[in-house]
Amino acid sequence: MDDSTKTELEAAAFRRLMSHLRDRTDVQNIDMMNLAGFCRNCLSNWYKDAAEERGIELSKDDAREIVYGMPYAEWKTKYQTEASESQKVAFEANKPQH
Repeated sequence: MDDSTKTELEAAAFRRLMSHLRDRTDVQNIDMMNLAGFCRNCLSNWYKDAAEERGIELSKDDAREIVYGMPYAEWKTKYQTEASESQKVAFEANKPQH
Protein backbone atom coordinates (compact mmCIF):
# COMPACT_ATOMS: atom_id res chain seq x y z
CA MET A 1 0.00 0.00 0.00
CA ASP A 2 1.43 3.40 -0.90
CA ASP A 3 1.69 6.23 1.62
CA SER A 4 -1.04 8.32 0.00
CA THR A 5 -3.56 5.48 0.15
CA LYS A 6 -2.56 4.70 3.74
CA THR A 7 -3.11 8.35 4.72
CA GLU A 8 -6.51 8.38 2.99
CA LEU A 9 -7.60 5.24 4.84
CA GLU A 10 -6.36 6.57 8.17
CA ALA A 11 -8.23 9.84 7.60
CA ALA A 12 -11.41 7.95 6.71
CA ALA A 13 -11.12 5.81 9.84
CA PHE A 14 -10.57 8.92 11.97
CA ARG A 15 -13.61 10.65 10.46
CA ARG A 16 -15.67 7.55 11.17
CA LEU A 17 -14.43 7.46 14.78
CA MET A 18 -15.38 11.12 15.27
CA SER A 19 -18.81 10.50 13.72
CA HIS A 20 -19.32 7.49 15.97
CA LEU A 21 -18.38 9.49 19.08
CA ARG A 22 -20.71 12.31 18.04
CA ASP A 23 -23.55 9.79 17.75
CA ARG A 24 -22.72 8.16 21.10
CA THR A 25 -23.36 11.12 23.35
CA ASP A 26 -24.38 8.63 26.05
CA VAL A 27 -20.74 7.62 26.41
CA GLN A 28 -19.11 10.03 28.82
CA ASN A 29 -15.49 11.10 28.50
CA ILE A 30 -14.70 9.71 31.94
CA ASP A 31 -15.95 6.30 30.78
CA MET A 32 -13.67 6.47 27.76
CA MET A 33 -10.72 7.53 29.95
CA ASN A 34 -11.36 4.71 32.42
CA LEU A 35 -11.69 2.05 29.75
CA ALA A 36 -9.45 3.19 26.91
CA GLY A 37 -7.12 5.81 28.39
CA PHE A 38 -8.27 8.57 26.04
CA CYS A 39 -11.38 10.65 25.40
CA ARG A 40 -12.78 13.27 23.05
CA ASN A 41 -10.64 15.93 24.70
CA CYS A 42 -7.53 13.85 24.08
CA LEU A 43 -8.48 13.53 20.41
CA SER A 44 -8.94 17.28 20.15
CA ASN A 45 -5.55 17.85 21.81
CA TRP A 46 -3.89 15.43 19.38
CA TYR A 47 -5.63 17.17 16.48
CA LYS A 48 -4.35 20.54 17.70
CA ASP A 49 -0.83 19.12 18.13
CA ALA A 50 -0.88 17.75 14.57
CA ALA A 51 -1.95 21.14 13.23
CA GLU A 52 0.80 22.92 15.16
CA GLU A 53 3.41 20.43 13.90
CA ARG A 54 2.45 21.57 10.41
CA GLY A 55 2.59 25.26 11.27
CA ILE A 56 -1.19 25.64 11.43
CA GLU A 57 -2.54 27.68 14.32
CA LEU A 58 -5.58 26.05 15.89
CA SER A 59 -7.08 27.03 19.21
CA LYS A 60 -8.07 24.48 21.83
CA ASP A 61 -11.71 25.52 21.43
CA ASP A 62 -11.58 25.17 17.64
CA ALA A 63 -10.00 21.72 17.92
CA ARG A 64 -12.68 20.63 20.38
CA GLU A 65 -15.43 21.90 18.09
CA ILE A 66 -13.98 19.81 15.25
CA VAL A 67 -14.05 16.67 17.41
CA TYR A 68 -17.35 17.31 19.22
CA GLY A 69 -19.17 18.66 16.16
CA MET A 70 -20.31 21.67 18.20
CA PRO A 71 -18.81 24.07 20.73
CA TYR A 72 -17.55 22.17 23.75
CA ALA A 73 -19.64 24.24 26.18
CA GLU A 74 -22.78 23.33 24.22
CA TRP A 75 -21.88 19.62 24.24
CA LYS A 76 -21.28 19.72 28.01
CA THR A 77 -24.63 21.41 28.60
CA LYS A 78 -26.52 18.94 26.41
CA TYR A 79 -24.79 15.66 27.18
CA GLN A 80 -22.30 15.67 30.05
CA THR A 81 -23.45 14.13 33.30
CA GLU A 82 -21.89 14.31 36.75
CA ALA A 83 -19.31 11.58 37.26
CA SER A 84 -20.13 9.04 39.93
CA GLU A 85 -17.77 8.44 42.85
CA SER A 86 -16.77 5.07 41.39
CA GLN A 87 -15.95 6.71 38.04
CA LYS A 88 -13.83 9.33 39.80
CA VAL A 89 -11.97 6.70 41.83
CA ALA A 90 -11.31 4.62 38.69
CA PHE A 91 -10.07 7.71 36.88
CA GLU A 92 -7.60 8.58 39.63
CA ALA A 93 -6.32 5.00 39.71
CA ASN A 94 -5.91 4.73 35.94
CA LYS A 95 -5.15 8.34 34.95
CA PRO A 96 -3.22 8.38 31.68
CA GLN A 97 0.13 10.13 31.57
CA HIS A 98 -0.27 11.74 28.12
